[in-house]
Amino acid sequence: MQKRYHDLSSYLRSLYGCRVQKITVDAGFTCPNRDGTIATGGCIYCNFRGSGTGAHARGLTVTAQLAQGRQSLAKRYKAQKFIAYFQSFSNTYAPLATLQRLYDEALAVTDVVGLSIGTRPDCVDEPVLQLLQSYARNYLVWVEYGLQSAQDRTLVQINRGHDFQCFVKAVRLTQNRGIKICAHVILGLPDENRRDMLQTAQAVADLGIDGIKLHLLYVVQGTRLEALYRQGSYRCLEQQEYVDLVCDFLECLPADMVVQRLTGDPHPSELVAPLWSLRKAETLARIRDTLEKRDSWQGKRVDRADLANPPLPPYI
Repeated sequence: MQKRYHDLSSYLRSLYGCRVQKITVDAGFTCPNRDGTIATGGCIYCNFRGSGTGAHARGLTVTAQLAQGRQSLAKRYKAQKFIAYFQSFSNTYAPLATLQRLYDEALAVTDVVGLSIGTRPDCVDEPVLQLLQSYARNYLVWVEYGLQSAQDRTLVQINRGHDFQCFVKAVRLTQNRGIKICAHVILGLPDENRRDMLQTAQAVADLGIDGIKLHLLYVVQGTRLEALYRQGSYRCLEQQEYVDLVCDFLECLPADMVVQRLTGDPHPSELVAPLWSLRKAETLARIRDTLEKRDSWQGKRVDRADLANPPLPPYI
């Protein structure tokens, strides 16, 4: 079955002519929303490890993590080239010399052809972007900005610590440097309905960025979201609800935007709910099937005049 969206694997193969895989790197960064600069609790869905692997805490260097990942992914996927994905917490939130040392270390590993830097829109400035721009002359460089929602009331509710205009400012500052920009968006945030989420899709589409990652909001242990869930103040999306929302979202995005992810990967030992989020392959298959049944595809609704006010589904 032909894919109805512009997936990352196909995009990378078109650039390099072979299988390219990301290798997750935990470089020991923190976050201004955790260290007291903005707040100490972080976002309501984030626990003490964030999205990290714990590799830094185990004493593994960037080089060692990439070497392990390279060996594993080459065997599993026959990958020939790799991108160092600095994922855990805010990976531009450190002195410039530290960033350069870590990025240089990653790019020195055999067959690493690029960097993907996960960070917050309030954690970049001109010197950081000049450094990334210097790498982009010879390597593929992605900056992944955590947006989560274009609704400012939602950003306050999840204790994000920045507003939508902060994201817009970071995007504008990053553009025209040879750096690729990816936005992270979470579906199912508290008190958001389908209209809110599709307005986020439109806002992202209008900015002319290069990629998108969609995540399901799932509840993990040790978070404020867990307390809300156990109090009955937060309801998780059902699997088909999420699938339908992803398909709606894809229809709103430009056809050439690279879809880097359609759902997340919760740690099974930490997950509270929904348990269906562990069935990633099943969810992805449902997304493909739903697009097929709809005769739909990424970008189908980009030119529709009613995009800002789509019809509401029954569950709202």
